[in-house]
Amino acid sequence: MDKMVLNGMEFFGYHGVFPEENKLGQRFYIDVEMVLDLQEAGRLDDLSLTVNYAEVYGVVKEIAEGPPFKLIEALAERVASVLLQTYTSIYEIAVRVTKPHPPFETHFDGVTVHIHRKRA
Repeated sequence: MDKMVLNGMEFFGYHGVFPEENKLGQRFYIDVEMVLDLQEAGRLDDLSLTVNYAEVYGVVKEIAEGPPFKLIEALAERVASVLLQTYTSIYEIAVRVTKPHPPFETHFDGVTVHIHRKRA
């Protein structure tokens, strides 16, 4: 099976459990990996036979920049769920959400959740 991957999408959102996160907001990085059949689209060079990644970006942007979630796990779950519902040609999806600067008194590159879901 084939894959389409959108890497390093950057959004500004207000997700987090701490009040300052909900007030000040911060950057989030989201990667989406979709498993689907790309053979016909590639063979015929036809956008209607694939998933339009510009549209996928728009869906992810709307979720990431929309109403806040307390957990990045919930943000990832919502992205996966909406994309699976919207695009029936996606068999499986992996979503990775990174919060590069969580509000902790320590230094590290951030925290990432990575989920993988299959069509029921």
